[in-house]
This record gives sequence, structure tokens and C-alpha cells, in this order.
Amino acid sequence: MAELMTQEKQSGRQRKKPIRIDMTPMVDLGFLLITFFMFTTNFTKPNVMDLGLPAKDPNPIPINDKVIGDKNQVTFILGKDNRVFYHQSNEKDLTENNLEETDFSGVKISKIISEAYNKAPKKEIFTIIIKPTDEANYKNFVDVLDNISISKKERYGITDIKPWEKKVYENVTK
Repeated sequence: MAELMTQEKQSGRQRKKPIRIDMTPMVDLGFLLITFFMFTTNFTKPNVMDLGLPAKDPNPIPINDKVIGDKNQVTFILGKDNRVFYHQSNEKDLTENNLEETDFSGVKISKIISEAYNKAPKKEIFTIIIKPTDEANYKNFVDVLDNISISKKERYGITDIKPWEKKVYENVTK
């Protein structure tokens, strides 16, 4: 039990008794309030995106065959200042005219993915490739993943931008 003691005055006419304040109920009330707020607080769950990663290959022998053709994929290049470019070309065919720009407003990226999917000769191997540049921000990367999720496509890959793509990208952004 906590108590507060005061000194007695010796020189006065009246002798004062010490004041005692019992702090036990205050401590009990404090713990009750802490318990109440702990039980009534809503703890937020972190927003997580399910990232589908491939299973480990039991035979890690590299295959040099081109499995996915140019028309069975669409490549998104994430640039600086919230700019996003896309193409369906290979190293020889990609030019400043083929590298088209879009933005993150609305469902434009989902529409581009759907159009590329509809034009794909082999729809079962259609793949979306995301290539962020060094200037890209994380929010844009998550926005592209959200658009892939909206378009309900499960085959996508994340890789570095190739030197030939970077050259065309830099010429377009100048």
C-alpha cells in the first residue's frame, strides 16, 4: 500500500496528524483501463499481395530454346516520374515507335494485358514481363501487380531491363 507522509510541526499550537493517501485503487483502475483498451483496440492486418513464385526445378539444366514468342508476351518497363512503357517486340524489332507509353489511371494496363492476351497465338503460355528501371518507384511496381491480378493472369515474370531495351527507353524519355 502506498502512502504519503508529511512532517509534523513541532512548534505549532496544534499537532497535525500525518496524511495518508491509499494509491491501491488508483493502480487497480490504471490496470483495468489498460486491459480495457487492449481488448477493444482493432489491430490492423498488413496488406499483403500474394506473389506466385515458381517451384524449384529438380533438373537445373538451362534450356536455350525460346519458349515464349514475342506475341505470347507483353513487357512493361517502369520508368521515372510514374511513366510506364510496354512492347511486344524482340531485340531486332524494338524501336522508339514500338515502345508505347501508358499511365496508371483507370484500367489501362489491364486493358493492354487483355488485348495482348486475345492476340496471343498460344494463350496457355501467355506471359507478362515486368522490367523496372533504376528510377522506378515501388508504388508503380505494386500498381502493375494489382493490374495483373485484376486481369486474372497467373503467368508473369520480374526481371532487369535488357541493355537494348534500356537504350530505346532512354531515347524515348529524352
